[in-house]
Amino acid sequence: MASSTFSVQQDTALTNTHISLSVAQTQALRGQLKNQRGILNSNNIKQLCSQFNVSDDALLQGLVPLASEFSVAPVSHFHVGAIVKALDEHAEINFYFGANVEFDHQALSLVVHAEQSAINNAWLNGAKKIVKIAISDAPCGYCRQFMNELADAKEFDILLPKQHFKLADLLPHSFGPTDLGNEFSLFNPKPHQQAFANSEIDEKLAAMALSAYVPYSQNFSAVKISTFYDGDYYGSYAENAAYSPSLSPLQSALSQLFLAGLSFNGNTVKSITLLETQGHENQGGVARAVLASFDNLPEIEVISAELR
Repeated sequence: MASSTFSVQQDTALTNTHISLSVAQTQALRGQLKNQRGILNSNNIKQLCSQFNVSDDALLQGLVPLASEFSVAPVSHFHVGAIVKALDEHAEINFYFGANVEFDHQALSLVVHAEQSAINNAWLNGAKKIVKIAISDAPCGYCRQFMNELADAKEFDILLPKQHFKLADLLPHSFGPTDLGNEFSLFNPKPHQQAFANSEIDEKLAAMALSAYVPYSQNFSAVKISTFYDGDYYGSYAENAAYSPSLSPLQSALSQLFLAGLSFNGNTVKSITLLETQGHENQGGVARAVLASFDNLPEIEVISAELR
């Protein structure tokens, strides 16, 4: 059984070298992050910078411990947080939070890393350009490879508690999309005009599948997790040139659910649906493996649909 979200004492305050909040301010910000599903928009950021008299970069690094609180780490008990600073379609700065997610009694390769979670959060919610990513701990090689698939891989800054890097500093002589003849990248996908032939598929689920980044398998796929009281959570498939660091649509959706502070169990989850592209299916097995870590969940519905 996977653990609940990493919990903290509600009477604790967030204080570090970048920012200092009172207990009440910290508690309010925790609630705001859950309500906004792990996102601070440009207005939120401006208000917080003014309130605490800090720059947006100081705020970015100062809030990383709060990102760690969304971690689900029943195996390692090592809680990692990350925040992506990115520009939206209006060139406004937004913060996208992320944390690591692990699954009991399953292959360790199924975990979601904090950097993946934060980047996935930005990608799913319309970010156009990553400027920086602040992380609580140095990114592992897996995460460096995942970041190498990004359109801005050569440009954005990686901020650690005491050091700053470019990805090339951490991943010299890298292997990426162009090594497989792929001129596109995550946040810069190949445009296409296809649609699913089945018109009865949930409209947003279909849209999320069609926006998946799948240059290697062509399996445009997505997952919808419907809850009883807290709305729906979607995830899209994001592939990687090294294959292993690819983020499955279920992992993508689960990360979003945990960033809202929800538990993944039968009391919360009403239904789970996986949509895949007919003839390219590859996500059913891994989805069922992840779900086997949890008790009392509804059986996943798998839809295989033809593209036209």
